[in-house]
Amino acid sequence: MNQSTAIVTTPVERPARPGWPEIIAGLAAYAVLYAAVIVYLYHAALPASVEGIVGFALSAAIGLGAFAVAALLRIRRLAPFGVRRASLRSLVAAIGFGILAWLLSALASGLYQAFTGDHQNIQAGYQAAASGGLLTYLLSAVFGFVATPIGEEFIFRGVLANALGRYGAWISVLVSAAVFALVHGLNPVLPVAFVVGAINAVLLRRTGSVWPGVVVHGVNNALAMTVPVIVALASS
Repeated sequence: MNQSTAIVTTPVERPARPGWPEIIAGLAAYAVLYAAVIVYLYHAALPASVEGIVGFALSAAIGLGAFAVAALLRIRRLAPFGVRRASLRSLVAAIGFGILAWLLSALASGLYQAFTGDHQNIQAGYQAAASGGLLTYLLSAVFGFVATPIGEEFIFRGVLANALGRYGAWISVLVSAAVFALVHGLNPVLPVAFVVGAINAVLLRRTGSVWPGVVVHGVNNALAMTVPVIVALASS
């Protein structure tokens, strides 16, 4: 008599939310990709406007690449990282928060420069791209106002702030914002990144979605790049 043996498979239990493995893997991947981009831009010697566009595109790629490493490590689903639908109301409100973030960031950056004497403009390439003509502005908009916010919000809010949420709101918001700021370096952009990071971490906790933060980030970047262009054109 032939006896058949039933093979029972136990479903793999995947974590309900990201944790330290995702933080470590995501930030490690981000560091490696970031270093590679710095080396490339240093040796490429691109014109300022082209460097700005390439910089935006690579910033988006770094964030999305690091997020992919973290997401594929264990969870392999997007919803636990906050990549889920947001209400129309929250997205519209995020436009207002984006304007607020830009205003607060301008104030914070001004105070930083007043106290430190650091007036370096590390975003000159981005500004050159935005002011280089219609084509370069449109490319800056695609990569700088849309793609880069998506990449950075996915990794810093979707992974980092989400994972730190187990330790409470203060840790999640302040630590993730501080890491996001430090990634931008010790320069006048540091306080800007902290303000944007803190606002977006709060929005993530309130809505459960990274998309309002993407809108805030995009509006902030758009204003930061576009307003100087408008001022320059008006004064010329």
